[in-house]
Amino acid sequence: MDELDDIFPEIVPAPSQPQEPLPLSALAQYTYCPRRAALILLEGEWEDNEFTLRGTRAHENVDIPQGLLREGVWVERALPLWSERLGLTGRADVVEFVEGVPYPVEYKVSKRWPRELARKAAEVQLCAQALCLEEMFGQSVMEGALFSKSSQRRRVVQFTPELRAATLATISALRKLLQQERLPPPAADERCKHCSLLGVCMPEVPQALRAWRNQQWS
Repeated sequence: MDELDDIFPEIVPAPSQPQEPLPLSALAQYTYCPRRAALILLEGEWEDNEFTLRGTRAHENVDIPQGLLREGVWVERALPLWSERLGLTGRADVVEFVEGVPYPVEYKVSKRWPRELARKAAEVQLCAQALCLEEMFGQSVMEGALFSKSSQRRRVVQFTPELRAATLATISALRKLLQQERLPPPAADERCKHCSLLGVCMPEVPQALRAWRNQQWS
């Protein structure tokens, strides 16, 4: 990892004590909504809706571990990933080895999330996969791709210092969240409408309580 430290000295943290590993998917959940991530990780809550089920179906073909050679590129499906340094674990949908260099590819289905938020969540998750691959294989991973099941197209993602810093900040924020005793407040915005945990989260309740309290004091 010395080579990577030289490239990104300001954003790659020094090795620390072993930590309880965070699932890679939780980084996308946190980016989407910290309360959703807390409900899943702290409370063990999970509900499916049409969007989560579509996501599950989209991953059926890549969730079976398999290695194959395609047009001179070695392709690994459902490759286990981990980082002892960052305390991460999970698996990549697809990792292509182009001349021996890992190239992660994450499968995504169309979600009715706010576009910029969905993009950020997907990029953070993909970048976290790249950080794991760098530690596992000891070489720089400079880009990967998000594959859209609906359009059957890829969008290349460059793992810039800015994206790496944002990913590390998300890891740190998620760890702090899991150390708290209280759930974070609900977003109570456009994210909630299509969230599968809407019925569990009940984002309208805190707003209703605040309105009631204001009436009592007015």
